[in-house]
Amino acid sequence: MGIQDVSVGVIVNGKERCAEVEPRTLLVHYLRDGLGLKGTHIGCDTSQCGACTVMLDEAAVKSCTMLAVQADGTEITTVEGLGTIKNLHPIQQGFWEEHGLQCGYCTPGVMVAMVALLKENPNPTDEEIRIGLEGVICRCTGYQFIVNAVKHAAKLMAEQNIEIEEVLS
Repeated sequence: MGIQDVSVGVIVNGKERCAEVEPRTLLVHYLRDGLGLKGTHIGCDTSQCGACTVMLDEAAVKSCTMLAVQADGTEITTVEGLGTIKNLHPIQQGFWEEHGLQCGYCTPGVMVAMVALLKENPNPTDEEIRIGLEGVICRCTGYQFIVNAVKHAAKLMAEQNIEIEEVLS
């Protein structure tokens, strides 16, 4: 007798979504394979790299550390939910204008983690940004361009008088 699939329903990027999954399915696999949201990357499967970071009920979490069934009934924001090509989220604009990425593999997780940081602290110092990045590993940079990108995003949000909740809606 095999493991019986269960239905997991979430609101992802503002849309109700549901898929049948094995109870042992990780949230990252549910998002990527069950819902087709490939922006959430799988980097290490051990919660070390942070490439899989998503917002779960407004808190940054590593989606490889929890089961999809644990997310049932929650609201999730992935990198796909931050903005569009025609209407970039300030964090995306900051990364674009300040060259905050190199290979780009960690970038979705970094962006989501930094959105969580800016939600809590709309004007972080370099040190606070670096502390906020502690759970996300970038193997290509020394992080300075990422720090610059986050500071630029914070400045854009302040200039436009944007609250983080407004750009997540």
